[in-house]
Amino acid sequence: MEGNIQLPPLGQSELTLLWAVLASAFVALGYGWYLVRKVLKEDPGTPQMQQVARAIEEGAMAYLGRQVRTMIWFVIVITIGLFFMYRSETQGMPGQENVPLGVAVAFLMGVMASYGAGYVGMWLAVKANVRAANAALKGFKQALELAFRAGTVSGMFTVGFGLLGAILIFMIFRENAMKILVGFGFGGSLAALFMRVGGGIFTKAADVGADLVGKVEQNIPEDDPRNAAVIADNVGDNVGDCAGMAADMFESYEVTLVAAIILAAACLHNPGFNAIYGAAASAFALKLILYPLLIRALGVFSSIIGTWAVRAKDKELADPMRPISIGYWTASIVSVIGFWIVNHFYLIDPNTGAPDYRFFWATTMGIVLAVVTLWLTNHFTHPNLRPTTETAVAARTGPATLILAGMAEGLESTVWAALAIGLTIISSLIIFPDNVALAAYGIALTGLGLLTTTGFILAMDTYGPITDNAHGIFEMSGITEAHEASRNLAWMDAIGNTTKALTKGLAIATAVIAAISLFSSFIDATHLTEGIQVNLPHVFVGLLIGGAVPFLFSSFAIKAVGRAAFQVVEEVRRQFREHPGIMTGQEKPEYGTCVSIVTAAAQKELLGPGILAIATPVLVGFGLGPGALGGYLAGAILTGQLLAGYMCNTGATWDNAKKKIEDGFLGGKGTDAHKAGVIGDTVGDPYKDTAGPAFNPLIKVMNLVGLLIAPFVIHINMHELSVSRVVIVLLCIVALAIGISFSKRGSLAEGMDRDTRQAAK
Repeated sequence: MEGNIQLPPLGQSELTLLWAVLASAFVALGYGWYLVRKVLKEDPGTPQMQQVARAIEEGAMAYLGRQVRTMIWFVIVITIGLFFMYRSETQGMPGQENVPLGVAVAFLMGVMASYGAGYVGMWLAVKANVRAANAALKGFKQALELAFRAGTVSGMFTVGFGLLGAILIFMIFRENAMKILVGFGFGGSLAALFMRVGGGIFTKAADVGADLVGKVEQNIPEDDPRNAAVIADNVGDNVGDCAGMAADMFESYEVTLVAAIILAAACLHNPGFNAIYGAAASAFALKLILYPLLIRALGVFSSIIGTWAVRAKDKELADPMRPISIGYWTASIVSVIGFWIVNHFYLIDPNTGAPDYRFFWATTMGIVLAVVTLWLTNHFTHPNLRPTTETAVAARTGPATLILAGMAEGLESTVWAALAIGLTIISSLIIFPDNVALAAYGIALTGLGLLTTTGFILAMDTYGPITDNAHGIFEMSGITEAHEASRNLAWMDAIGNTTKALTKGLAIATAVIAAISLFSSFIDATHLTEGIQVNLPHVFVGLLIGGAVPFLFSSFAIKAVGRAAFQVVEEVRRQFREHPGIMTGQEKPEYGTCVSIVTAAAQKELLGPGILAIATPVLVGFGLGPGALGGYLAGAILTGQLLAGYMCNTGATWDNAKKKIEDGFLGGKGTDAHKAGVIGDTVGDPYKDTAGPAFNPLIKVMNLVGLLIAPFVIHINMHELSVSRVVIVLLCIVALAIGISFSKRGSLAEGMDRDTRQAAK
C-alpha cells in the first residue's frame, strides 16, 4: 500500500515543523555527548579495577567488530536485491527515478543506525562500569546515579539517530518519503535481529558455562578471577544487554514511527475518511502524517526531564527501583501533558474548528499500556515480591521444583501481558468507532505513545549491565574491604535484572502493536479487506506455519547457547584440571580462550535465524498466496508475543530467585538451595537474554518482508505455476534447508561419537 502512496506537497509550515523535529534530534545527540564527557571525567578506580575493565572492553569491541564483518555481505546482498526489486516496480513511472536507489540506501542507513546505536551504548557502558564500581566506594547514591547517567547515553543516541534518519528521508524525498521509510525500518529491524541473536548467544553461553563450573562444581563466587569464563561473561553483558537492546529499541522506535506514518497516509485512500473531511481531507491527513514526528520530538525532552528526576538517597541497601520508578513516572506525566499540548494546537478538526482530542487519547493509551506492562513485569520479577520469593522457596527441595515454580509464574505473566495489549487495541476501536482507517492509525499511535520515553527506557536497560559489570569488577579486583559497597552493587545488580525485564516487556508490547499496525497496511496492500478466512485450507496452513516459526527460531537460539556453553564448561574444567595452580592463585586462567569460543559460536549461528525470518514469509507468500501470507503473519505475531513474554519473565524470575538466595535467603551462598537457584538461572539465561527478546525484531522483520513483497504476491494466480513463482519457492526451500543445517552444526552427540571412536582406536 505504501508503494502507491504519494504524500501531499509539503508547504512552508510543514517544512518548518520538520526543521524543529530535526533540531530535537540534535538536542538528543548533544545531550548524549554531554553525558559522555561527564561520565568519562569520573575516577576509573585502582589499577587492578582498570585492568579488569580493559579486558572486558577489548573483548566487547572485538566481538562487535567481528559481527559487523560477518554480516556485511548478507546486508550488501539484500541492499542490491531491494534496488532491483523496486526498480522493476517503478520503471517508467514519472517522478520515481530516485526511489529504487533511495530504498536501498535507506535500508543501509537503517542497518548502520541500528549498529551505531548499539555501538555507542556499549562503548560507554564498558567505560562506565569501572567508574560505577569506584563510585560505590563513595556511596550508593553516587554509584546509582553514575550508572543511570551512563545508561542515558544509549537512550539519547538511539533517539537521535532514529529521528535524524527519518527527518532526512522526509526532507530529501518529500512526497515519495513513504516508499523510502519502509527500507529504513527494515534495515533497523534486520540489524537488531542479528545483534539480538548474536549478542544473546555470546552472553548466555559464557554465563551458563561460568556459573555451572564456578558456582556449582568449584563453589567459588560468581565473578571470581580464577574462573576462566568470567571475562567472557562480563563481555557478554555488554554485547547482549547494551548493544543488542539498543539496536532492538532503535528498530522498535523506528518501525512504530514508520507504521504510524504509513497508516496516516493510507487515510488518503479511504473513502470514509474523505467523506468525513471532504475538501480538507488531504491537508488533515498531512497533519496526521507529521503528528508522529512531533510526538517523537516531544519524547526527547520528556526523557531528559525523567532522567533528571532519578535521584537516590545515600544510605545502605536502599531500593534502587524507587528513584528509577519516580524518573519513569515523571517522564510519562510530562509526555502526556505534551500530547495534550501538541493535539490542542496542531490537530484542529477542519469541520468544527476545535481540537480533536481523540488522537490525544489514542497516544496516551500507549503510556497506559507501558505503565501496566511495567507493573506486571515488576510484579513477576522483583526480588522482594511474591512470584520471585515463591520461586526461591521452591529451591529448598531442589532445582526441579524451582524450575517448575518459575515456569508457572512466567506462563501466567504472559497471559496478563497479552490481555493488556488486547484491551489497548480495543480501546482504539472505541476511540475511533466510525472509521476503520482512523482506528488502525489509533493503534499505531498507542505504539508511538508507548515508546515516547525511549530515551528513559534504554537508560533503565543499560543501567543493568553496567551495575552487573561493576559488581564483577569488585570481585575480580579483590576489593574485599569494601563490604558495604559490594552489597550495594549486588542489590543494584539484582534490580538491574528487573529493569532489563521491564524494558524487554515494553519492547514485546511495542513489537506486537507495531506488527499489528504493519499488518493493517498489509491487508490494504493485498486487498484482503473482507478479512482472512482461516477456514480455507491454504490460509490455515499459512497460520500453522506462522505459529510454528517462533518455536523453530527459539530452538535455533537455545541449541546454539547449549552447544557453546558445553564448550565453555569443558574448557574451564580443562584449565582447572591441567593447571591446579589456578585455584591457589599461583597461575592465571586463559580468559581469551573462552572469549574466542563464544565469539565463534555466536557468529556461526547468525545465518539460520536470518534466513528463517526472510525466506519463510517469501515462501508462504509465493507458494500459497496473499491470504496464506496474512494467516502466516497473524500466527507469528500471536505465538511470538506469548513466547517472548513467557521466556523473558521466567528467566528474570529464576535469576532474581538465585540472587535473593545469594543475598542470604535460605542460608545464602554455598547451600544446596543456592546450587538449585544457579541451575534454574542457567536454564533461564537463554530464555530471557537470547530467544525471548529476539522475538521482537523477528516479528517486525517478517511483517516488513510481507509488506515489501505484497505488490508481487497479490498478482499470484493460485491455479497457475509460473516459472518465476516456482524458482522463488525452490530458492526459499533451499535457503531454509541451509539455515536449518547451519543450526545443527557442531552436534554434541556427533562430537561424543567421534571422541568415543578415537578412544577406541
